[in-house]
Amino acid sequence: MADRTPPLSVEELHALVAGGEIDTVVLAFPDMQGRLQGKRFAARFFLDEVLRHGTEGCNYLLAVDTEMNTVDGYEMSSWDRGYGDFAMHPDLATLRRIPWHPGTALLVADLAWNDGSPVVAAPRQILRRQLARLAELGYTAQVGTELEFIVFKDSYEQAWDANYRGLTPANQYNIDYSILGTGRIEPLLRRLRNDMAGAGLTVESAKGECNPGQHEIAFRYDEALVTCDQHALYKTGSKEIAAQEGVSITFMAKYNEREGNSCHIHLSLADADGENAMAGPDGMSDVMRHFLAGQLAALRDFSLLYAPNINSYKRFQPGSFAPTAVAWGHDNRTCALRVVGHGRSLRFENRLPGGDVNPYLAVAGLVAAGLYGIEQKLELPEPCPGNAYTAGFEHVPTTLREAADLWENSPIAKAAFGDEVVAHYRNMARVELQAFDAAVTDWELRRSFERM
Repeated sequence: MADRTPPLSVEELHALVAGGEIDTVVLAFPDMQGRLQGKRFAARFFLDEVLRHGTEGCNYLLAVDTEMNTVDGYEMSSWDRGYGDFAMHPDLATLRRIPWHPGTALLVADLAWNDGSPVVAAPRQILRRQLARLAELGYTAQVGTELEFIVFKDSYEQAWDANYRGLTPANQYNIDYSILGTGRIEPLLRRLRNDMAGAGLTVESAKGECNPGQHEIAFRYDEALVTCDQHALYKTGSKEIAAQEGVSITFMAKYNEREGNSCHIHLSLADADGENAMAGPDGMSDVMRHFLAGQLAALRDFSLLYAPNINSYKRFQPGSFAPTAVAWGHDNRTCALRVVGHGRSLRFENRLPGGDVNPYLAVAGLVAAGLYGIEQKLELPEPCPGNAYTAGFEHVPTTLREAADLWENSPIAKAAFGDEVVAHYRNMARVELQAFDAAVTDWELRRSFERM
């Protein structure tokens, strides 16, 4: 089991505040989109009051769309219920300094109702519940997420004013693995790496990707909840650092018609002794075979957790390195599920998620799917040895509408997550679909303004 010692202890925080080195504490929680929402506190007030008692936030924060509009259809929060508060309780294991904001520390919060019961539809609570189920079997999930992003020389304000069109990417051509290409923006990449290390993340590497201006910074795997907290912090922090540098970063799944931003998620299981439970004497253990079979069985039903937005589904194109086939293979990047490593490093990679994924929901889906495979003792089919794009496998959903319907009617989802969670995130998809269906796009204007 990975070390859960926080990067910063409460005692160290007291000393830093007393010495004038820390004057601000951020308390935040991940919302439905995986974004950090919360408050900035005067450090002394945080230590005197919030550390022991927590704070409150309007419960509409788990019942709005991406643009923070209040919408209907959510059981837990509405005008009829008065949009009250839920409590935000600091998780002291997440306490850390934030180097890109002077004098600042941050903690991640768990959400609870006034009676102390957890907010079951909160992404962090959804993941906690699945990890607790896994712990009952004696396992801990070890997870790594690989986030790709595109860097533009334009600031976020300039990008907004330009309607996000005609932006200048930081590189003009494919720089996949190119040292020359990453060298062009090494000052930004170096700051991202170093500031994230200063926040307690273990940085592995940075590399160029295929789309002009596209890059990836990788971090060491950790326990599932730790990785998801770090993922959310990195995503927020990298945008803040980019803004400070006068540039912009996007993690959207498909910015243009070229390669999209992926977020491949690697997962393995550790047993009570810290050994890899997925490794067997001759390769994969029975546990891994059942766990992986569960991934295949639930992949389409859980696609809403891996690809939560309309734009997410535009990644899934043949020959794009984004998967279209419900298939697995050994080190086969044409499959949705790729088995890599050996011995202690044996794991699988889910290649469906894009850079827009909420890591808490996606990892909760991976764990729930694996538990379904273990509970049902599902048999793993033969791997795909060649090109899964053309091999006739079942297709992953091609639209958010299809994914939402599968999720809503999935007995696997209802059994694993409960009716409240299923309904909550089905409504999230409904809201996005309604907004998109009502929008007039640039594509429609170009094709119809004169010629129709």
